[in-house]
Amino acid sequence: MATSPRARDRGLTADMDEFDSGSSSRLRLVFISHAGEDTWIARQIARETSERGARPFLDQADIHVGAEFEDHIRNFLDQADELIVLFTPWSLERPYVWAEIGAAWIRRIPIVIILLGLTASEFQARPNVPVFLKKRDIIHLNQMDEYLDQLEQRIARGHKNG
Repeated sequence: MATSPRARDRGLTADMDEFDSGSSSRLRLVFISHAGEDTWIARQIARETSERGARPFLDQADIHVGAEFEDHIRNFLDQADELIVLFTPWSLERPYVWAEIGAAWIRRIPIVIILLGLTASEFQARPNVPVFLKKRDIIHLNQMDEYLDQLEQRIARGHKNG
């Protein structure tokens, strides 16, 4: 599969070979779930995670126009070490965001909830939010540096999960 110019410019590829789970040199894969309306912010999160030494997956950068995107999403989620979910008023209504959360939950990988445009109380009060998400340490986008510092520490220690 060829690499998109956007992905190539950021040093990202959609080649699944680099995600061989048996490889000890494999980068920590961080899947970024978001609504289409939040793509610019999701790109900033991807850039920051990449600068900390992780390999972000962002659909806009990693899936080619016209590609069977659902297969790519499932393949990357199968290999992901953690999931970042950017929750905004828009993403709360997106079925793919919820499907990606479900896949991460089933795999028991860390799910990091980042809020923008709503408070933790508003998020937790929503009846459609599963309890396993409500119990998490939820952060606001302005606290992203805290998560990035922890991510960098996990990478330095070489931990796969947690």
